[in-house]
Amino acid sequence: MTETPAPALSALVVAHNEEDALPGCLAGLAFADEIVVVLDRCTDGSKSVCDRFGARVLEGAWEIEHDRRNTGIAACTGPWILEVDADEHVTPALAEEIRERIKTAAPGCYLIWFNNYVGPRRIAHGWGAYNGVAAKYALFAKGHKVWGEARVHPPITLTGAKGELSGRIDHYVDQDLSDMFARLNGYSQKAAEDMVDHGTIPSRWKTCRRFFSRGYKSYVARKGYKEGGMGVALALFSALYPVLSYLKAQELKARRASPEQGPS
Repeated sequence: MTETPAPALSALVVAHNEEDALPGCLAGLAFADEIVVVLDRCTDGSKSVCDRFGARVLEGAWEIEHDRRNTGIAACTGPWILEVDADEHVTPALAEEIRERIKTAAPGCYLIWFNNYVGPRRIAHGWGAYNGVAAKYALFAKGHKVWGEARVHPPITLTGAKGELSGRIDHYVDQDLSDMFARLNGYSQKAAEDMVDHGTIPSRWKTCRRFFSRGYKSYVARKGYKEGGMGVALALFSALYPVLSYLKAQELKARRASPEQGPS
């Protein structure tokens, strides 16, 4: 009996109720030797989509992001892992480059740049902070990337060689301004919970300073002004993120310190 060779490249996706986004994502991962999808508390048809694409599925409930991320990494059997989100599509040029790179690359982590979209429009400038990333270490040898503990934007430990790929990932961040606003609300809430849990609520002065520095960085340093009204929105949301996180953290801290009063 002939044994099936071990996968050389595993593609990892972590998702929560992403049945609409998963088909485009998984179709672009067909070049990988295996696809592993971690479904976190999904109540939609995400599992059926994964089955249709032949993905290996892990279902469960993970409150903290690093737990589900590290669980997915551990489940991958390939020596190389490409980690993407459901709203990210690997371009054909990048897929070909990855297959070639892992043949000779030293074990470590490799940076991949993004094309960020809001709806059908690519937004090239103004990204950063909470809004979205311009690039990330999405390709890595197993054991060389570990997610740290946090609900939002967890720290990442990278070891081994570091490099960069020229191909890009198409990242469909939001559909419109309403989606952007909803994401701001959700991310700031998670950040507030992290602040209270870890005792890292910043001072009012630092929060105010970050309001201006983040807005400036998005609109001026990262040239968001070139994107017209969308650049203004990115700068505004970048500036508001630390303020909303701070205010929500103070509210949550006070609520935890004062038990709810029942009806008299």
